Order: sequence, then structure tokens, then C-alpha cells
Amino acid sequence: MFQNLTAAALAAAAISVLPATGAMAQSATVQQIVERGTLLCSGHNGSYFGFVEVNDQNEWRGLDIDLCRALTTAILGDPNAVQIVPLSWAQRFPALQSGDVDVIIKATGWTMGRDTELGLQFSLPYFFGGTQFMAHGDLGIEDATGLDGGTICVEAGTTIERISANYLSTIGVEHTMVSYESAAELRAAYLANRCDAFAGWGPNLAVLRATEIDNPDAHIILSDQLSSEPISAAMRQGDEDFVDVVNWMLAALLIAEEEGITKANVAEMAASPANPRISRLLGAEPGMGERLGLRDTWAREMIAEVGNFAEIYDRNLGSESPYNLDRGLNNLWSHGGVLYAPILD
Repeated sequence: MFQNLTAAALAAAAISVLPATGAMAQSATVQQIVERGTLLCSGHNGSYFGFVEVNDQNEWRGLDIDLCRALTTAILGDPNAVQIVPLSWAQRFPALQSGDVDVIIKATGWTMGRDTELGLQFSLPYFFGGTQFMAHGDLGIEDATGLDGGTICVEAGTTIERISANYLSTIGVEHTMVSYESAAELRAAYLANRCDAFAGWGPNLAVLRATEIDNPDAHIILSDQLSSEPISAAMRQGDEDFVDVVNWMLAALLIAEEEGITKANVAEMAASPANPRISRLLGAEPGMGERLGLRDTWAREMIAEVGNFAEIYDRNLGSESPYNLDRGLNNLWSHGGVLYAPILD
């Protein structure tokens, strides 16, 4: 009896990420995006290297930016029909709630408080990374206990700020926390020795240390792992159909990686699908688009523009980027990571 109840509960929980049978009405948010002709997606008020940054040609780049372009292509068929709205961490949720952006894709952690108190909904996680500290090497410390009496720099309006303060208090480390509105101000303060340590997201600290600091060996990422945070897209509550669109956009990128569908071969794979899953994904078998209020070819068009998830990761964070960040947990489940796609039936 209890096993049956558990199975029923799991099945009910899965409904939110599985497509309904039959046609679905187009989501109100998608209708607004189509009428506007532009997706409004979150940016950054500086650079969050590898995720949301501006290159030397004043162009937006990064893993999160590519996911914005993927979503734009899925909805509008054009990766360039997106307006990136620069936002600080503290501005992102008010901007979403007020309608200044349609979705937040900006290294945003899925937390209970945000889920229940801010009127937000979250997608499937697309990245995992934890909070850590980077400290000046001349302090001669290896973990956070050595920060007693020190000053910690952190970016305002992030979960990192709260996680760091809670962790240091728990281990009995007296400290002063200094918050900055922008990543650029935070980096400048740390490098000017106005703080002993920099509290940040582990992947971003690794990227910063490797590429933006003249003498990386003079800085150490401390051994403490404060969290393992699921990173998700955030949307306003009340439009479940839009949540489905964002979830299946992410799922399609992961399924494409699993099936070996790339930017280069997607047209060939669509013309001659190797299995029913590929046929459904790429629109050779009708129906997947109708379920979401989109075109049946939306995933094919999206992959042709941005590639699969591995291509997006490698281009922005991995082997084809200046950062060469190992995927680790952010690999597919079949390759030792934790990323997976729901079943495409």
C-alpha cells in the first residue's frame, strides 16, 4: 500500500515537466512575447564571466545568454529576437515581477524562499555550483576558520550573501560582511585588499582566478564547500504553460546531447531520424510543438542556431572557452554528472 502511494506521489510530481496529451493553448507569456516580437531576458550590470558577459565587441556572451537565445529561437524562430536587460542581482526579481523581463536566466539559485514568498516558479536545474571563499594567499590560510576577525566581500542580493553569513556564524568565525552592487565593484574591492576574502559562486571564482587576476598563485580558493546550489530559470507564478516551454527548451538541449544531435548535423538527423525519440524531438513526427503552443520544428531550429547543451557549455565555460572549466556535476547523468532530461513520450 505504501509503495503504491509513493509511486502515485512521484507520478503526480512529474506531471509539471511532462507534456499533456493533446493540444494546449499558448501561454499568456508566450503570446506577449510573440505580439512584442522580442523576448526580454535578464542580463548583468557588469560581467559574470562564462555566464553573462560582454565581449570586446560589446556583444552579450555566456552560457545564460545562449540559453536566452535558445528560448528566443524556440518561441520566435530567431535567436536575435531577444533583448538582454542589464540587471543587478538585487534588481532581477523586481524586474521579473514588474514585467520588465519575461524570464530570469542569470545563474539564479532555486530556493524555498524564492519559490514560496516572491511569487516565482523555477525550471528544471541546468547547472550546479556551490558557494566558496577565495582569499589572499599571504594570509596563509586553507579554510574559513582562518578568516576570524576578517572582512568578507560579497555581491548584494544573492543567496551567496546569506549562505556565507550563516556558515561563518555556524563555525564561530567573527567577520564583517561588505556588500557591493556589481561584480566589477566587488572584484576591484577584493583586488585592492579592502577585504580578506571574496565570497562567491565556486565556478565563477575559478574562472576569475584563472583569467582575471595577474598572479593567480597569490590567491587561494578555500577548501570549504558551503552549498551545492541548483541553478534554474525563474518565471512569474501563474503561467504554467510558460514553465512547460522553458522546461522543454532545457530538456531538448540535453536530449540532443544524449542523442548526438549537434548544430552541424541536426538537419541530417531530422531528415533521417535514427529512433522515435529523435523523430519526436526534431518534429519529423508531429505533435511536440502543438503540446507547447509552438511549431513542431522549434527544437530543430533551436539546435541549428545554438547547438546542444554540450556545445553551449564548451563554447562558454569548457574546452572552447578561455576558462576550460571541467563539467563535473554538470555533465549528463550517463557521464558521471547529475543533469538529465524528463522522458519525451
